[in-house]
Amino acid sequence: MARVELHDIRKSFGKVEVIHGIDLTIEDGEFCVFVGPSGCGKSTLLRIISGLEEQTSGRIEIDGRDVGNLEPVERDIAMVFQSYALYPHLTVGENIGFGLSLARKPKAEIAEAVNRVAETLQLGHLLDRRPKELSGGQRQRVAIGRAIVRDPKVFLFDEPLSNLDAALRSQMRIELTDLHAQLGSTMIYVTHDQVEAMTMADKIVVLKDGAIEQVGTPMELYDKPATPFVAGFIGSPKMNLFNGEVAAQKGCEVYGIRPEHIRLTDDGDWHGRVRLVERLGADTIVHAEMETFGPMIIRTDGQSELREGREIRAAPMPEREFRFGKS
Repeated sequence: MARVELHDIRKSFGKVEVIHGIDLTIEDGEFCVFVGPSGCGKSTLLRIISGLEEQTSGRIEIDGRDVGNLEPVERDIAMVFQSYALYPHLTVGENIGFGLSLARKPKAEIAEAVNRVAETLQLGHLLDRRPKELSGGQRQRVAIGRAIVRDPKVFLFDEPLSNLDAALRSQMRIELTDLHAQLGSTMIYVTHDQVEAMTMADKIVVLKDGAIEQVGTPMELYDKPATPFVAGFIGSPKMNLFNGEVAAQKGCEVYGIRPEHIRLTDDGDWHGRVRLVERLGADTIVHAEMETFGPMIIRTDGQSELREGREIRAAPMPEREFRFGKS
């Protein structure tokens, strides 16, 4: 386990600066998620930490040691990529133990380490199979096992679940969270999926255009977003955000209200008409066209009988309104 510290990290490609002075501390044993849209710099920042990409300036410390000029193999980190990158001609056991074999560890030590990791990841019965005989989730667990077996100070994950279907992603989120609890290791995880960030992280770092927008726990970002960007990125469905006349009436530049914080009520001041109803079982997502606001998303009870074309009245929960850029 180790603390990771980034001090004024910058990265330029030619004359274009893509990482703009990142300062960040990831505590020992913390599960930290970098989240943001495509092109925000999250994978580049992860690659800089790993040593696969060289920072233009700034300092990287792992466990108090400046690693900025060290090769990846010297940083005592392990990385799991979006692609499994398994060797097709090797068995599961050989794939997991490949790094130890390269390091010329004794065969008995390798076998013991592989068996221990396989038991942790529920791969013991698959050790003699080859990657083509495995499901996507099993292949990803093998890739994770190959990282675990090295017992690194820091684990780096670059969108490891994006190739899996929805059911497997949900299962692997649980498995990775359990794994972090078992190992107690420092983990840095990159994703564009805010659901992954909210459900897995101790700390979320929201990135935009190569800079940090906000850092906090999942619920801090949900309850107290610092900017409209964070407010719109964290939460599903995303927050309704309005500017112009609507915001001015509320005394701000941007007014926000989450779909789940809008009440459908007969005496509500907001008037509109239902455009689309998405029935998700426990919840119903209502897409409405409001007279004052325009398009608005409302989350309501799964038993709602609303239909397209129906007129509605709604009101915000006053304590859950957001005002950004107050005048």
